[in-house]
Amino acid sequence: MATTAAPGPTPSAGPHEGSPNAAPVPAPERTPVNKLGVAAVAITVVLWASAFVGIRAVGPSFSPGPLTLGRLAIAAVVLGLVVLPKLRMLPKGREWWPILAYGVMWFGGYNVALNAAEHLLDAGTAALLINVNPILVAVMAGLLLKEGFPRWLIIGSLIAFAGVAVIALSSGQRSTADVAGVLLCLLAAVLAAVSVIVQKPVLRKFPAAQATWFGIMVGAVCCLPFSGQLVAELQQAPLAATLGLVYLGIFPTAIAFTTWAYALSLIDAGKLAATTYLVPGTTILISWLVLGEVPTVWGLVGGVICLVGVGLTRRRSR
Repeated sequence: MATTAAPGPTPSAGPHEGSPNAAPVPAPERTPVNKLGVAAVAITVVLWASAFVGIRAVGPSFSPGPLTLGRLAIAAVVLGLVVLPKLRMLPKGREWWPILAYGVMWFGGYNVALNAAEHLLDAGTAALLINVNPILVAVMAGLLLKEGFPRWLIIGSLIAFAGVAVIALSSGQRSTADVAGVLLCLLAAVLAAVSVIVQKPVLRKFPAAQATWFGIMVGAVCCLPFSGQLVAELQQAPLAATLGLVYLGIFPTAIAFTTWAYALSLIDAGKLAATTYLVPGTTILISWLVLGEVPTVWGLVGGVICLVGVGLTRRRSR
C-alpha cells in the first residue's frame, strides 16, 4: 500500500506590491551604448557629408556614370586589400539575392541617379529630397523588419526633417527645380531606403567589410558600360579632379559604407537612418571650411534642429 505524503504548508502567493516584504521591482535594463557603433556612425556622417563637396568639386570633369564607376573601382581595390586576405566563405545560392539587390540599387543606381540629379538641382533642393530616405527606412523597418514604430523615433525624425527643410530653404540658390532632377533625387532616396532594409539581414551572416565589398563589386560590374567614357574623361581631367575622384572612392565609399554597415549590424535600421539627417548640416560646415562658403543664419538654425531631432530619436519610450 502506497503511503501518502503528509501535506506541507501551503505555499503563499508571495509578497504583493506594497507589503513590507515585497521585493523591489527591478528597473528595466538599459542597453549599453556601443562606443564603436557610435564612432562608426560619426565617421559615416562626416565622410558622406564630404562626398557632396567632393562631387561638386569633380562634377565639371566627370559625368554621372563614369564618376560612379571610378568611385566603385577605387573602392573595390582598396577594400579588397582588406577583405580578401580574411575571406573564408562566399555567399551561396539564395544568399546572393539580397547582395545583388543592394549592389545594383545602392552602389550602382543610387550613385548614378544622385550624380545626375545634382547636375539639374540646386544643393538645397537635392538635400531636402534625399532626406526623405530616413523616413522611408523607418516605415519599411517597422513593417518589414518588425522594428515597430517607437514614438520618439517618429517625433525625432519629423523634427530632423524640418531642420533639413530649413537648410534647403536657406540655400543661396533659388533656381527652379527641374522635374527630371526631382524625379532622379526621389529615385535615389527610394533606392537607398530599400537597400538599407535589404542589407540588414545580410549583416547577420557576413562581416560589414565583406558585405560592403560584395555590394561594391556588384555595383561596379553594373557600371562597366561607362568604362570607355571614364577613360576618356580621366585623360582630360586635371590632377585635382582625379585626386578628388580617388578621395571619393576611398573615404566616402570604401570606408563610409563599411562603417555604415558595421553600425547597421548593431543598431535598428530606423534609428540608424535617422542619423543621416546630420549629413546636410555637416556638409554646410565642410563647405565652409574647405570651399569658404559661409553658411547663412538659417542654415545654422536648421543644423541645430537636425541635431535636436536626431537626439530625440535615441530616447526610449516608457
